[in-house]
Formats: sequence, C-alpha cells, structure tokens
Amino acid sequence: MSSVLNKSRALSRRLFLRGVTAMTQAPVWIGLPPLAAMFNSSGTAYAAGAKQIPNRFVLWFNGNGITERYWIPSETGADYTMTPCLSPLARFRNDIHIVTGLDNPAARLPGPGNDHHRSMSALMTGTQFTGRGAGGASIDHVIAAKIDADTRFRSLQIGVSQESFGESIQRNMSWAGLDRALPPEMIPAKLFDRLFGARDSGWIDRKKSVLDAVQQDTAVLRKELGSEDKTRLDEHLSSIRDVERAIASLPPQYHKVDAPDFDGDMKDWPRIARLQSELLVHALASGQTRVASYMLTKCQGLTRFPWLGYTAARHHDYTHRDGKAPGADGPDGARIMRDICRWHVEEFAWLLGRMKTTPEGEGNLLDHTSLVFLHEHAEANDHKNNGLSLIVAGHAGGLQTGIHTRTTGTTADLYLAVANHAMDAKLTSFPSASRELSGLFRS
Repeated sequence: MSSVLNKSRALSRRLFLRGVTAMTQAPVWIGLPPLAAMFNSSGTAYAAGAKQIPNRFVLWFNGNGITERYWIPSETGADYTMTPCLSPLARFRNDIHIVTGLDNPAARLPGPGNDHHRSMSALMTGTQFTGRGAGGASIDHVIAAKIDADTRFRSLQIGVSQESFGESIQRNMSWAGLDRALPPEMIPAKLFDRLFGARDSGWIDRKKSVLDAVQQDTAVLRKELGSEDKTRLDEHLSSIRDVERAIASLPPQYHKVDAPDFDGDMKDWPRIARLQSELLVHALASGQTRVASYMLTKCQGLTRFPWLGYTAARHHDYTHRDGKAPGADGPDGARIMRDICRWHVEEFAWLLGRMKTTPEGEGNLLDHTSLVFLHEHAEANDHKNNGLSLIVAGHAGGLQTGIHTRTTGTTADLYLAVANHAMDAKLTSFPSASRELSGLFRS
C-alpha cells in the first residue's frame, strides 16, 4: 500500500485495504468509499487516470404484480399525485420516473408453463420460457457483459426471500443465457464473505472483527488523508462493523436456506432486506461491481407477512379471488395487497435513501446509478402482462425525473434506453425490443 499512497499524487479509485486473517491466512478485502482525494478538484472525474465516475445499474424485482388502483397515478406529467403504494417514494419524487403502459409480449407466446413462468422469462430476458428456465440472457447480464467493467465482480445477484417454492424460473431473476440461472445470494453472512473476504471463525463468532485484519493498512492510509476523508473513512469502516455485528446477531436458522419442502413462511425479511441493501451499497460505492440484481420476493411467491399483520393466507392467494384468502374477493383483499405492495416500495425507497446519502465526487451514488423496479405482472389478479408499471430511479445518463409517463412500447424498449443512455452499453438490440423507449432521458 505504501507504494500507492503518496501525497504528491491522487489516490487510486481501485485502492483496497488488504490483510489476512490470523487463523486461516485467508485474504480480506475492504473496498474504500469514494474519497475526496480520489477526484479532481471539481469532483467530476477520478484524478488518477482522469477517468469519469462510472455509472451503475441495479435491476430490482418483487413478485406477484400489483393492485393498479392503489399503485398507478391517475395523472401524468409532473403534477401526478402519489398513490398509497408509491407514498414511500414521496421524498424521492425528483429522483424517479414512473412509467406505465408497457407490454411484455414474449409472455404471451405459446409454450410450456403457467402465466408466472412465461411472464418472468419474458420480463427478464425478452424471450419465452423454455420449460426449464429463461430463453436467454437477462438484461443485467447483457449490460454487465457489454460494459466490461474493470471491477472485482462483473455483476452481483442478491436476494432476500429464501422461499424455495416453484421452479428455477420462479427462484431466479438473473440469467447468463438459455436455461443458465445466476442464483441470488440470499444469506447475508455469505454475501458479506464474498465482498470482504473468506470467513474466519474468530470474527464470525464476534471474538474479533474483519477490520482487525486491515488495521495496519488503515493506519497508513489515515496518515495520507485530509480531515474530510478521515471522517468519511471512519464512517465507512463503522458501517461495515455495524453490518458485521448485525449479521453475527442473526439467529442460526438465518445462515442457511431451507429445504424445498419448507412451508415458505417468511423469516424476518425486512431485517434481511436492509442488510442486503446495505451490502449492495457498499459493493457499488467501493467499485467492486457496477451491475447488480436484487430479488426482494420471488415470482409467484407463497409467503405470509407477519410484520404487516397478514398471516391468514399467502401473498399469491391474495392476488386471486378464488376463496383461498379470506376476503380476497372484496375490498379487504385489495387493501391487503395495497399494504404488501407499499412494503415493497418502502424497501426500494430505503435503498434509494442509502445511495443518496453516500457522497461521490460532487454528488452522490444515486447520481451515478440507474435502478429499474419491476414485477412479473401488472394487475396481479388478472396476470396481466401488458400495461406494466415500472419505476426508473437515479440520475445516471440524465434521467427525466419527477414525472409519470403513460406510454406504449415494451419493457425491452425501456431496457434499451437505460442500457444505452445510463450505462453506455451500446446495445443495438434486445429480444422483444423494437426501439429505445423515448422520453426517459434528456437528449
């Protein structure tokens, strides 16, 4: 490290604190946050190598669709009213663009599977379900391959729900190609290990911290930093320690995925969701990856929501008026779906908040990220795969924000626009796309 740290030149954006654990000699990697010493005087580019601040992409999913009356704004343009489901995003109004009316045409192609199978494959890849999995690569994998980022991980796949109901297409959202799933990492301890190094029983058992392995490098680095960067480094390391403690305090059953015949009821998913989101922010901010997928709940999810007070039936039951869920065929069922969908949006809003409070250059992490929030159906009860409602968030590529757009086109058309404007992926095509969706980005 001493060869990298030199007061006469700027710090490298690829600088890591490195060490080994005493018990296993396994390496520990602590990615650094964007420090002021890494940027030019205006904070618009990295000083070392004069590279622009890279943009990131996050594909964010929850299953089972929405209740449109509580989710879709009545008005279009800038003066739309936040609906009950979107209300957690009120403070991020100028960071988001609501897009409704999109089609998912490959979901209607004849073939094997039910509506959920077909919709999920089409939504992620623009191709039809094969009977075993998706018919091609998902948009996050395509973008990651095109930008060829110089990062530790080409992409990350993150999950929250450990539910194992269904087939591969219901349990996975990222695909490397035909029938080649990229499973999400659903265990916080394992995601932590992947980002920060191999597990050492000493710090997992709370006898010491993973930060102990990088004390020497940390001390050397601090001597080279100004007061602002010292504070930022201390906050970064403290947040890592906070996540480490939170993971170590999880009950033992949170460190494994349940067998396929498990009944599917949720563990404390809000607790897991915040840990996984925190780790995602660390990975993006420290330059370990530029592309990630985040699967909050599974496609066709069969779970209950005890923290919302809804345990009489499962999520999927409430999306159908078939008598399986008490009151699902009336106003009470619609209100339960409203509350479930609002929780989904709350978790998305929390992630936006963490990004927005992570400084980077002259702005913050959200300024250099594009997030797409989607689900496999529009109106959940009808299994609609046209008229879909999505949220695009962040300011990468000059997103038009603060508006609701009701449009035509396909989800793949939207992907093309995001890939090329926000990520400069130079995609010329994507299955089910005929053009870049217009009106999303400033020209």
